[in-house]
Amino acid sequence: MSERLYETLEITDLKDMLAKSGKLYQSCTAYKIKKEDGTYFELTHGEVRDMVNALGTALLDMGLGGKRIAVIGENRYEWEIAYLAIVCGTGVVVPLDKSLPENELEALIERSEVEAIFYTAKYEEALSRIKYSHSNQLKHLISMDTVEHREGIYSERELIDAGKVLMEAGNREFLDAKIDAEKMSIMLFTSGTTSSSKVVALSHKNICANLMDIGSVLDVNSSDTLLSILPIHHVFECTVGFLFSLYKGARTVFCDGLRHVVDNLREYQVTVMACVPGIYERIFGMIRKSLEKQGKLEEILAKEEAYRNCSMEERKQAFPEIHEMLGGKIKLFISGAASLDRNIEERYRLLGLNLVQGYGLTETSPVVAVGTNKESRVGSIGKTVPSVEAKLVDANEEGIGELVVRGPSIALGYYGDEVNTKEAFRDGWFYTGDLAKIDEDGYIYICGRKKSVIVLKNGKNIFPEEMENLVNKIEGVKESFIFGKQLTDDKENIKIQVQIVYDPEVVQNAYKVETEEEIYTALLEKIKEINRQMPKYKAIRGLLLTTEPLIKTTTNKIKRQANLDAISKISR
Repeated sequence: MSERLYETLEITDLKDMLAKSGKLYQSCTAYKIKKEDGTYFELTHGEVRDMVNALGTALLDMGLGGKRIAVIGENRYEWEIAYLAIVCGTGVVVPLDKSLPENELEALIERSEVEAIFYTAKYEEALSRIKYSHSNQLKHLISMDTVEHREGIYSERELIDAGKVLMEAGNREFLDAKIDAEKMSIMLFTSGTTSSSKVVALSHKNICANLMDIGSVLDVNSSDTLLSILPIHHVFECTVGFLFSLYKGARTVFCDGLRHVVDNLREYQVTVMACVPGIYERIFGMIRKSLEKQGKLEEILAKEEAYRNCSMEERKQAFPEIHEMLGGKIKLFISGAASLDRNIEERYRLLGLNLVQGYGLTETSPVVAVGTNKESRVGSIGKTVPSVEAKLVDANEEGIGELVVRGPSIALGYYGDEVNTKEAFRDGWFYTGDLAKIDEDGYIYICGRKKSVIVLKNGKNIFPEEMENLVNKIEGVKESFIFGKQLTDDKENIKIQVQIVYDPEVVQNAYKVETEEEIYTALLEKIKEINRQMPKYKAIRGLLLTTEPLIKTTTNKIKRQANLDAISKISR
């Protein structure tokens, strides 16, 4: 467990969080928003809380008390206002994945029994159709974009104005609403199809315990600016990017898109960002290309080694040009939701960029462990946050076992799913399904998913994620997928295969090749080089090439079964 490094504001629920932090940071900027014409406007923490109270009052006046209300759309402050107005005194909030096709969106609306939904313009046509289906309970559509009510559709802005009028007339129904911190108030769907996804039931207590834990180990305060970039329906962004920023009185800014990350870091002088490894790899690649163009790469690499044993602050001072590329204010990068290449992590830290790994799941609200300024080791997800315990179950001779955790941030279970709840939540412990090692100092190292481990005939275990990190370092490789293939009638005779997604232009230039056959031969030679660096039982025996991206979740995790199914269809 990590030690508590910073004092935290004690909160019992999200309504309590808004009230207490609102008093402390009322005049501080909560959001800086870019308008379509390129100008900006700001909202203070006080204004945000006023909007939440007004919208919540209007929702109760509509008869939505105790109901389930969904939110779907791009990252924006209206999404966050809606979420808080629902959860802080109206009903149960159901954040939905903005990338869902219409049929899956309809299925989740039906499964979660939502009666109202907040949405952005992109979803209006689909939701108008879904509303009139007899298979769901959807009654109210609330647009984040519409300025005025129109037939069958409410305007979020008008509801806020209406709520203000109600409050001025003495309506305190939302303001005085009591929160049961132990009860399900948030319904989150896990990744997967509508039939296989589970509904994680989270309470105010779960989220608030996590906010206090994160605040006690990370140096984030009201002077910080956080860039919101990951899909906001996902618990990683929702807790760490959105709710944590409000809790600490910080300022949130919204990314203009993945291609604009570096520009936005500079534009808003961002200090903190929580994101996935792919984004950090992209930023690192941009830094490297810029240095190569300027002819400074060799000089910087030599300087990195010279400062290897220096403090993070000394390294930061040594590489001002690198920090200026990213706005000059970065103090913390958090990587989560997938495995981070330890070489990338080390290179960031050598440049004085404080990149740490975090780890969590929807079922844990989400943060289980995170590296900090004082406790960080390359390759590790850090130690557990102060109120979470972790241990390994069924560890093998290498000390690798399933990571199980317990604490106040662990979910209530899977809503309406007794079988999966009993399997995953046992005797107060949550079984994560991830395999890990824990060293003598308490640092945790994730090895891979229990379900994705490939067990060979000799009993050896292959962790696909570990090998994919090696393959992904090959020049021209965008991403890769390691899997086991049965090559004979002997079910135990499994050989390791890899599917590589490559960039044709980079591969052709790097290896001076043109035809598909030449590309295959060049990349196969690189695979053979990797094979020579590892035990024979881990050797990759087959290679598939494609330019099509792998099937992934919205937070960039590889969907292993879906990719296996796709490969099987090609192989038939």
